[in-house]
Amino acid sequence: MEISLYETRKRKLAHYFQKFKQLPSYDELAEIFAVKSKGSLYRYVQKFIADGLIERGATGKLVATEKLFGVRVLGTVQAGFPTAAEEETGDAKSLDQWLIQNPEASYLLSVSGDSMTDAGIVEGDMVIVDRSKKPRTGDIVVAEVDGDWTMKYYIERGGRILLRPANKRYPDIHPQTELKVAGVVTSVIRKY
Repeated sequence: MEISLYETRKRKLAHYFQKFKQLPSYDELAEIFAVKSKGSLYRYVQKFIADGLIERGATGKLVATEKLFGVRVLGTVQAGFPTAAEEETGDAKSLDQWLIQNPEASYLLSVSGDSMTDAGIVEGDMVIVDRSKKPRTGDIVVAEVDGDWTMKYYIERGGRILLRPANKRYPDIHPQTELKVAGVVTSVIRKY
């Protein structure tokens, strides 16, 4: 099956965005697409906009949409008893937009150690931490306790705070002098 010139250029645009995390300028786009005609380039940009791959931002600058860089959702899968499944092609989803509620206040950390294994967080996982969320009892937090950093359950009882691991081999942590919560864990990412 032959891929159309439009599809080829759409893939080049998506590849550029994936590599540089921004859209190319018009000059760069002309070079990537190997076109000399500004009219031809303009038609491609208009088609990308019409297809919802890019849009004009508030300043008129072109910005990518999830349709350009997202992953297609193909339907659902049964995790219980097997059932007949049909592929339902849905919209594309950006994992960033799906997993991160407050991008300006969020960051990623790599997990080391085994104190949170019973919470399903193991060494090598990545966690997304939101520093804008106020911790509540039962949240998993990243905190500095008496000068050392850790990730544990946040527990508040009778006006006192303790940090609890999710592995019975480790004791609760009772801050002696200082506790600074650096954020609440909102997502765990594991690569197989």
